[in-house]
Amino acid sequence: MGRLTDWWKSYTSDSARDGFSAAHWREAWASLPLLAGLDSDEAARLAALARRFLHDKTLEPVQGVTLTDRMRLLIALQACLPILELGLDWYQGWYSIILYPGAFVPGHEVMGEDGVVGIEQDIRSGESWERGPVILSWSDICADTRLDGYNVILHEFAHKLDARSGSTNGCPPLHAGMSGAVWKRIFTAAFEDLGRRLDQGEDTPIDPYASESPAEFFAVTSEAFFEVPALLVGEYPDVYAQLSAFYRQDPLRRR
Repeated sequence: MGRLTDWWKSYTSDSARDGFSAAHWREAWASLPLLAGLDSDEAARLAALARRFLHDKTLEPVQGVTLTDRMRLLIALQACLPILELGLDWYQGWYSIILYPGAFVPGHEVMGEDGVVGIEQDIRSGESWERGPVILSWSDICADTRLDGYNVILHEFAHKLDARSGSTNGCPPLHAGMSGAVWKRIFTAAFEDLGRRLDQGEDTPIDPYASESPAEFFAVTSEAFFEVPALLVGEYPDVYAQLSAFYRQDPLRRR
C-alpha cells in the first residue's frame, strides 16, 4: 500500500493536464472496489488507459443527463479494466458511449421465427452495437459499484471484445497459444450445465441471463471474473482459467 500511495501522490500532483483535479481521480478510484488489489504499476497503466479512452471516445448524455468529470472517470476506469493487459486497440472501430439517465427501451425492429417484423420493447440497462456505440444507463452504473457480479459496463464492453471476432458469439479473438477448440469445449459445457440447472429450478450463483446465448454467457462470466472471481472459480474453474488467459489477468490473486 505504501508504494501505491506514493504513486498516487505523484500521479495526481499533475492531474490538471487532463482537465481532472486530483480530487476527481481520488473520488472516482475510491468509489470502485472493483479496482482494489491493483498494484502501483497496474494502477498507473489503468489511469493512463482511462485518459486515452476519454480522448478517443465521446460520451454523449441524453434525456437530461448532466455529465460530470466524476461520471466520465467512473465509466472510463471500469471500461478500461478488461483491456488493462490488452490495450486500447481492442476498442477500435467505434467511437461513442451514449448515456441515459436510467433503463431505456431501444425500440429495434426484430424479425420473429414466423418472419413477422416487430418492435422490440425490452427494457435495457445497457446495449452494445457490433459496429456502433455502447449505450449505458447511469442509474445502473451507480447501482453496480458493489462487488456482486453485476456490472453493466463490464458486460457491454465484453460484448465489444467478443464482436472483434466478426460476430458476437461468445468467443473473442484468442491470443497465440490459446486453443479455439478448448475454449469452445469449456464454454459450451458450462453454458449447457447452467441451462440444465436452471431448467431444474436451481437458484444458480451465476446470473441466469447467462443462459440466453453463448454471447451473454461470455459477458456475464466476464462480469463475475472481475467482480466475484472466487464465485466463478467455485462454479466453473475451467471458464475462469480461459478468461484469465484471454484477459491476461488474475483477479482472484489480486483479492
